[in-house]
Amino acid sequence: MKDSIHQRHIRVAISYFAMAALLGVLLRFYPIFSFGFNYRYMVHAHSHIALLGWVYVALTTLIHYCFMEKGTSDKKYTRIFWFTQVSLVGMLLTFPFQGYALFSIFFSTLFLIMSYVFFHYFSRNSDPKFRHGNSLRCIKAALWYMVISSLGPWALGIIMGTLGAQSIWYRLAIYFYLHFQYNGWMLLALIGLFLFAMERRDMVIPKKSFMWFFWILNAGVVLTFFLSTLWIEPSPLLYVLAGIGAIAQGCGLVLLWAMAKNDIKVLPLSKLQALLMKTAVFLVFIKIALQLLTALPYFARIATMYLDLTIGYLHMTFLGMISIGLFFLVDYFGLFVISKKAYQWYFWGFLVTEILIFYKGFAAWVQWPIFNGYVEILALVSLSILCGLLLLMALNRNRT
Repeated sequence: MKDSIHQRHIRVAISYFAMAALLGVLLRFYPIFSFGFNYRYMVHAHSHIALLGWVYVALTTLIHYCFMEKGTSDKKYTRIFWFTQVSLVGMLLTFPFQGYALFSIFFSTLFLIMSYVFFHYFSRNSDPKFRHGNSLRCIKAALWYMVISSLGPWALGIIMGTLGAQSIWYRLAIYFYLHFQYNGWMLLALIGLFLFAMERRDMVIPKKSFMWFFWILNAGVVLTFFLSTLWIEPSPLLYVLAGIGAIAQGCGLVLLWAMAKNDIKVLPLSKLQALLMKTAVFLVFIKIALQLLTALPYFARIATMYLDLTIGYLHMTFLGMISIGLFFLVDYFGLFVISKKAYQWYFWGFLVTEILIFYKGFAAWVQWPIFNGYVEILALVSLSILCGLLLLMALNRNRT
């Protein structure tokens, strides 16, 4: 019974991902068909449902499945889950029509409150047998980063009422939120869940070695926030701190891979699971390389000047590293089957759209022309991501 609850909840998360993909397709076709919706409002809906509907719901479901004491707290978890869905559906029904306004802010606030409730619930009810595990330490750190990231949305209201949306502090608050979401909460949660999979097979990284990785990585998570401030061309000290953070985060992840790579070979992975894991790891290191590059003042300015480079980076992080990492985990733990055919639709859509988005940013940088039909091709290829997700849902609809 417990497993079926988590399977249903992962299906809900995938449904949000498909909805976010559908909104993304509408945004891609907007310049072609001039739909009647407000483009900016739809971007808000797309991003909120992708981050909070897909990633948050999938991660919290996996965390509950792996770390909670069995059979003692299902009712509390279910209540938290469904109140969270009320907030997500509320955002889905309000952001496309009003952007940031009374009702969308209400549902966004409700979501933040429910994330705090989940944090408290997990802190009180995690299974004692995992108390000293490396995986639980990562999950606790991830949840703290989730809470810390929420300071950004709270600050937005104050900034809007005092300095206005044109203030640099408005953008910094958004970047603060995004940074500690994907570099802190999401990355640490994925690592914690991966370590749990290893520990379940009695493969444990020695405590001393793990603590070196843990503190180096967390120093990197904190310091790489300064990468998100370089667009204001701050003092040289912040460039140095951002560079140290990028190096620390890279060193931490390399250290983890070095400690875990031999044990990974023992994990009972299917060919597709091995492919998903290797792809996610490869994208992690691409992300680290890009962070190191943008710590340099010249490339920091380039990333700021050409928005498509930033969009490509964010999509690579969320659609690539995080989403493919989640595909691996939900399939490995048996909560959702990732079929090869559906994944191929998703991956090729992801890969080609990334190439096109980065091409446009690069072309603007070096002053190349954009080829004819670029917008139409990007829109059509985006359909592949949606098709892959819909096929995944269809293949899992009767699974219990």
